[in-house]
Amino acid sequence: MFKLVGLTGGIGTGKSTAARMIRDLGVPVIDADLVARQVVQPGQPAHAEIVAAWPDVVDQSGAIDRRKLAERVFADPASRARLEAITHPRIMERVREQADGFRRQGLGLAFLEAALLVETGRYRQLDGLVVVIASEEQQVSRVMARAGCSHDQVLARMRAQLTLEEKRRAATDVIDNSGDEATTQRQVDSLVRRLLGPPLEDS
Repeated sequence: MFKLVGLTGGIGTGKSTAARMIRDLGVPVIDADLVARQVVQPGQPAHAEIVAAWPDVVDQSGAIDRRKLAERVFADPASRARLEAITHPRIMERVREQADGFRRQGLGLAFLEAALLVETGRYRQLDGLVVVIASEEQQVSRVMARAGCSHDQVLARMRAQLTLEEKRRAATDVIDNSGDEATTQRQVDSLVRRLLGPPLEDS
């Protein structure tokens, strides 16, 4: 039995770190952000719809300036909802295509790493949901360090998402990334072993 499990968390909680650890264990992780970049490439239907809605977010090459688009939609819930309606169904379609490929290869498990699985309700279409958590101070300091954002900018992005507590309520598993990397690795190892167990025993 093949399982596609969601992997999410808040900004700066370390879901990308967890995803790397999972990949290192030989389990594929579909990166929803990478898929999102693919579905808005010039020539794709989502690209045309975004350009029609926000003509000023297109750069000189005809590609969408993702930073400019993010600035527009983060400041306006209605715009964010409109963008999600354009992109999310197409993202999930490609995710399913990739998952079907893993299933045909005989794999028993894959993960979908995505920031908004709970906000969009997409987690209900999956076979489980892992939420990566960390303290708010850790979230802010990590994002400020990697993105060069101000404290207030990071907080604004965090407030645009559900709280970690709300996400935890939807979770089937939680990885606490508040400690050192070895502690997080042990949690990931245990999780993957448990999720792989039933399919391997059935095979």
